[in-house]
Amino acid sequence: MPEIKENIDSSQLIDALSERYLSYAVSTIVARAMPDVRDGLKPVHRRILFSMLKQKLGPASGFRKCAAVVGNVLGQYHPHGDTSVYDAMVRLAQDFSVRYPLVDGQGNFGNIDGDPAAAYRYTESKMTQAAMRIMEGLEDDAVDFAPNFDGTTDEPVVMPGAFPNLLANGSTGIAVGMATNIPTHNVSEAIDALLLVLDKPEATTQQIMKKLIGPDFPTGGVLIDGFETIVKNYETGKGAFRIRAKWHAEELSHGQYQIVITEIPYAVAGQKTRLVEQIAEMIDQKKLPLVDDINDESASDIRIVIAPKNRNVPADKVMAHLFAVTELESRFNMNFNVVDSTGSPRVMPIKDVLVEFLTHQRIVLTRRAEHRLRNIARRLEVLAGLLVTYLNLDRVIQIIREEDDPKAQLMSEFGLTETQVEFVLNTRLRSLRKLEEMEIKKEDKALRAEQRELNALLKSPEKQNEEMRGIFQEIQNEFSKKTAIGKRRTAWQPAGQETAVNVDEFIEKEPLTIMLSQLGWIRAAKGHLDLGALDDMKFKDGDALEFAFHANTVDKINLFGSEGKMFTLAANTLPGARGFGESVRLMIDLGAHEKIIAAFPLNQSAKYLLMARRGTGFIVDGSNCLAQTKNGKQIMNADSKNPAVLCREIPDGDNLMAAFSGSNDKLLVIDLAEIPEMARGKGVVLQKYNAEKTYTVDASVFPKKSGLTWTTGRGTTKLDDIKPYIGKRGTQGQTVPVGFPRSGKFNN
Repeated sequence: MPEIKENIDSSQLIDALSERYLSYAVSTIVARAMPDVRDGLKPVHRRILFSMLKQKLGPASGFRKCAAVVGNVLGQYHPHGDTSVYDAMVRLAQDFSVRYPLVDGQGNFGNIDGDPAAAYRYTESKMTQAAMRIMEGLEDDAVDFAPNFDGTTDEPVVMPGAFPNLLANGSTGIAVGMATNIPTHNVSEAIDALLLVLDKPEATTQQIMKKLIGPDFPTGGVLIDGFETIVKNYETGKGAFRIRAKWHAEELSHGQYQIVITEIPYAVAGQKTRLVEQIAEMIDQKKLPLVDDINDESASDIRIVIAPKNRNVPADKVMAHLFAVTELESRFNMNFNVVDSTGSPRVMPIKDVLVEFLTHQRIVLTRRAEHRLRNIARRLEVLAGLLVTYLNLDRVIQIIREEDDPKAQLMSEFGLTETQVEFVLNTRLRSLRKLEEMEIKKEDKALRAEQRELNALLKSPEKQNEEMRGIFQEIQNEFSKKTAIGKRRTAWQPAGQETAVNVDEFIEKEPLTIMLSQLGWIRAAKGHLDLGALDDMKFKDGDALEFAFHANTVDKINLFGSEGKMFTLAANTLPGARGFGESVRLMIDLGAHEKIIAAFPLNQSAKYLLMARRGTGFIVDGSNCLAQTKNGKQIMNADSKNPAVLCREIPDGDNLMAAFSGSNDKLLVIDLAEIPEMARGKGVVLQKYNAEKTYTVDASVFPKKSGLTWTTGRGTTKLDDIKPYIGKRGTQGQTVPVGFPRSGKFNN
């Protein structure tokens, strides 16, 4: 048997993992997820366009099946799966995803409603003029080429074209530990910014943004941020933009009107149907009291019609409310994270982006000029040989016919170079006979003039700037704002004073009876029902009534949880009483082990007494109890050992007293002024309990002159003399009087 030799390379696991994961991260960032600042393309996009160029699928050609393009890209350049390639190709064809489509698609390439594209065997494509602009100069040695994944062919490292694709079409992507999200811009404005930096390298971001203005999204919309915000975002390369839908009001008969939305924010592009469904669902849930209905009447253009509930409500107030609670206003979080010219990913401010692009274009310009000079030199050499041939044509033909080695003979007899002789020998006889001295000299003169111009161009940065300026202006004219594709779509209207909307003032005030079950199911019956006759209400098996109280449709209903949070619900949005209602856990983020210990219509002008199980508590102002989100608002710092147990509204009046009863059968009455008022906290000890298992049972706040009362099945009882029970805050109190409820509750 052959001898087996061990070859074990030991290393620490953490070192091996770090090295391999870093390699994977770099590969994901550079080779897949991040665009290059010079051409604005990710590798998959660059390979798609290069493959289509190789297949001669230019704007003037016919369409070809996308399956052929995808197959070629997979086979020669991008072995990462057909779905990734086709999805990238589809996005380049969607005029609602990119500002200037690079692929001209024929067939179903998806739509703004969110419907997917058809399979690539059913769709066809070719390139647009913008794509051709990106690749201008590939044949002129303008950029480096690198071997493909299997070394069978070459592909460009970066595209050379002067079309500012990174700004024009933006980019989005997620890599390992970083992401990019670049908005689209108007090409004409981007070129104005490039020309500014070209002429004034010291230009500030503020000066640049006066040219670039801001994003220009494919779906239009209205940019409402101020100029200072825009400058700050582009100065750092990070920031957020607020985009609103574009709308107008249409007058109807009898003083009615409807609101028509014609453009939606870019963030919801491809999800229009979901946006409409979201608004419709909010209408059904009574969360949009100003809106009666919504209809999507879109065809090729967007037309979403919103019917207001009341014609007396101004359209701007209806829209202000919709902007506040729906995706008709959205935020675009910009992150200019790109791969720079050195191959390093980083977040770049707008000036660095423009400078990198201009630097790349200068390199492309000089490389194309050098490539042309080499071609001119070769042609001049050939022309010199042709001129000699023309002047000695009969002898040249004789040598070719009679000599065994005509190449050596021509070189020695006429002093021609090998290149000149090879060209002559490879030229057909009929072409040699058509040579004309004047034509040869004319071409030679023109080439030498061009040669002098190119040499001067290479030596003069000013001439290079002028040449680049001409190229940029040519693209700017092609995509002018006067053209259909070049016209700015996103309007810029910095928001002035926001329209104030108090939705409650438009809600019709109607009486309600709110019921909350022990298992947390809530419902609202119309009218003020008899609270003592609700035992006949139906509940789920094992459930029963816990809280019931009167309210109105304009009220805010507060729920106080055992973990010390206040939750707020709008009374007009609560489900009706025909069924069992809805679980409040679907409406608020109530903790898994949290219980609702109080439910009441919030009186923001009142004050509330809060108490925890171990006798601690404080007073809170009602205006501080309004929760703005479903997460609730933390008011009392409670925990599992000392949870919140009660919330009592404090009545109006002077000389108020507070009475506390504990499970130790002690009653304590103190002056309400001894209880501190806090916005949030644990509170202070109100009634002391010596035994660990004793706890707060109930509390009552009452005017001193009215006296302390409690209610039992026999009626209401008033304590004749409260003096024996009056004590200091934090004491135990005295044994409860005869006749006090065994439950320890005042039931007031």
